[in-house]
Amino acid sequence: TEGAELNDFGQFIKDGKVVAIRDNGTAVCGFPTPSKKQEFYSDTMARWKWNDQTIPGYIKSHIHPDSLDRSRNEYVLVPTFRLPTLIHSRSGNAKWLAEISHRNPVWMHPKTAIHIGLKRSGDLVKVETDIGYFIDKVWITEAIKPDVVACSHHTGRWRRSQDPSGNSWMTSTVKMEESQEGKWKMKLSELVQPFESGDSDSKRIWWRDGGVHQNITFPVHPDPISGMHCWHQKVRLSLPGPNEKYGDIQVDTNRSFEIYKEWLEMTRPGPGPGGLRRPLWMARTLRPADESYYVK
Repeated sequence: TEGAELNDFGQFIKDGKVVAIRDNGTAVCGFPTPSKKQEFYSDTMARWKWNDQTIPGYIKSHIHPDSLDRSRNEYVLVPTFRLPTLIHSRSGNAKWLAEISHRNPVWMHPKTAIHIGLKRSGDLVKVETDIGYFIDKVWITEAIKPDVVACSHHTGRWRRSQDPSGNSWMTSTVKMEESQEGKWKMKLSELVQPFESGDSDSKRIWWRDGGVHQNITFPVHPDPISGMHCWHQKVRLSLPGPNEKYGDIQVDTNRSFEIYKEWLEMTRPGPGPGGLRRPLWMARTLRPADESYYVK
């Protein structure tokens, strides 16, 4: 607090910023907020043109129960469901972890399974998103709530036959084609196979299932305030058709761009005060220099 001035609110001000607050006569660091206090009213939200969000409140998201039509078998999909054995997709080259966890069935409560018409774990389910669908196996368990389904995001790596082999411990080969303008289909053409490498264990791969790639079927949902992707999805569950197989994926890229623009309409024009891209005080890992926060 050297060189700082104490104001009437118990804040030590230096170079126009609050650097500490007084607590029982002692200068303390306080909270990591502009006021160094726990803020009920956010001046930051007001300065960034979100006057209707300056105090804590509840915002109905795109997966709120009011937006789900159960007569159409609409449910909430948790696609960020994590397994304790893998780290996102970054552990795909860890051979022992790949041996333990290499599939990502859709977790589903027995009541939901009965409603959809699924009889046992391993049955196929069609998961339709706003821009497409994927076909996966189901894992029926009471370890998940009836109104929610979940699919792990660690697996489902894929490559085309003309692509470099890359990581082969958990990668399936797919065939991709554009069935209509902007509509793409992807089908499994070869499952995980043993392969030659400097590691003799690569010839001992016994599993064939590399999981289903679900992420590509999700439209871009940028949160209007933070810009972060809203991962949870409203999906429609059904039984696959006679020609739909495990691992089938379809995506409408035109519809994906339309949804992105719909979400973009919910944002408010930037930049922020003083030409800022984001508030300077918000913490982040490996924070860049202040000048990089400004639009030039």
